[in-house]
Amino acid sequence: MAQRLRPLWLALGWGWVATIVWLSLTPNPPTIDIEQGDKLGHLLGYGVLMFWFGQLYPTTGPRLAYAIGFALLGVALEFVQGALGYRSYEPLDMVANALGVTLGWGAALASGGRLLARLEAAVSRPRA
Repeated sequence: MAQRLRPLWLALGWGWVATIVWLSLTPNPPTIDIEQGDKLGHLLGYGVLMFWFGQLYPTTGPRLAYAIGFALLGVALEFVQGALGYRSYEPLDMVANALGVTLGWGAALASGGRLLARLEAAVSRPRA
């Protein structure tokens, strides 16, 4: 795993978590102008999130913990949205979140979980 830039990778990952929370709670989130576009947004948002943390944690135990945590975050945010009054509770959003987490995990597995390590190695390589 990439070590030298790990604090940066972690900060970017947690920044993405904060972005998802903000997008979930803001009164006027951006929209994707297609039917059920919000479900696509949920799928992509949680998929990228799990993929990123799948790169940071290449073993099953931590990945499983993050996957469960991110899926629970999606469920919790839906309940909070329902309580806010200006957002709506949508069970299908929870499904899209969980599916995104699953696809992100699969993409991390397919990439070998080494994308950030390869990127860091490329950046760290001495130039001639």
